[in-house]
Amino acid sequence: MIVIENMGSSVPAPLWSRRMIQGTRWGFLVVLMVFIYGSHAPLIALTKVDGRVPFSPSSCVVLIELTKLLVSLGTLLATGNLSSLKASASLSSILPYSVPAILYAFNNNLVVFMQVYMDPSSFQVLSNLKIASTALLYTSCLGKKLQPTQWLALVLLMGAGVSHSYNSLDLEEPKGGGENLSSTVYVTTWGLLLVLVYCFVSGLAAVYTERVLKTQRLPLSLQNLFLYAFGVLINVASHFSSAGEEQTFLEGYSVVVWLIIAGQAANGLLMSVVMKHGTGITRLFIISSSMLVNSVLSWAVLGLQLTPFFLCSVVLIGMAVYLYYR
Repeated sequence: MIVIENMGSSVPAPLWSRRMIQGTRWGFLVVLMVFIYGSHAPLIALTKVDGRVPFSPSSCVVLIELTKLLVSLGTLLATGNLSSLKASASLSSILPYSVPAILYAFNNNLVVFMQVYMDPSSFQVLSNLKIASTALLYTSCLGKKLQPTQWLALVLLMGAGVSHSYNSLDLEEPKGGGENLSSTVYVTTWGLLLVLVYCFVSGLAAVYTERVLKTQRLPLSLQNLFLYAFGVLINVASHFSSAGEEQTFLEGYSVVVWLIIAGQAANGLLMSVVMKHGTGITRLFIISSSMLVNSVLSWAVLGLQLTPFFLCSVVLIGMAVYLYYR
């Protein structure tokens, strides 16, 4: 058997080759997810008409969940794992997947409710605390241990998020007079409490999903089928309970909106791969790195200006990746 010297150790060629292929595929998956996440906000901005989104966001979420459900079902049929559905169709194996759907739905509604107690800019900055909550729940609930350098990496990742959020704030006094940012930024005690709840629920949903995906010995396509079935049910109920009569389900849809749906559905399915075979911490790095793609696309497509805070975010994320994965 051919042997290749690699990093001072002898590794059989076929094994080394497989590792290289797996590493390349994983790298491609992560880069693709970063790009899709980063392009989400600029794409939404492109759909706006007279400063407002012309379609129903709740109907868009329903279609995203439905797309993920149909793709999961198609994958299950294509891989010949349909028999596992019959063998696993019990309440004890299906009900755990309702928890993430409920938690995410709760947080989506909480974001709207919190706007009464704080301004959107303050929420954007404070929501970076979900990195800390996810890491704490990851170590306590999953029994994983992080090295001091890895904790430092996550602190730097939070710093990058705050820097990126601060970059988006308008510190200039509005033209023509009026109030500046210092008089419009506010956080009440209830707002601070609610944002802590939001960050805790966000971390809990991620850690719980990872635990369920890894502990149940089921095909990922079947697990996704259970997960997104609950997602469709909850989001359909949410849509029709809050939808107004003035807008139909598909009103205002364009090619860009359908592109958003396809991208977010793909990202959700790819994220389940990360949670199944990687870790929730990798998810944090993907979301944080996507901020840089968001900024670059916003500069290139929307003409938004990049500031020194962008460079600060790049440096902090680069250092965080190095410290965590070295």
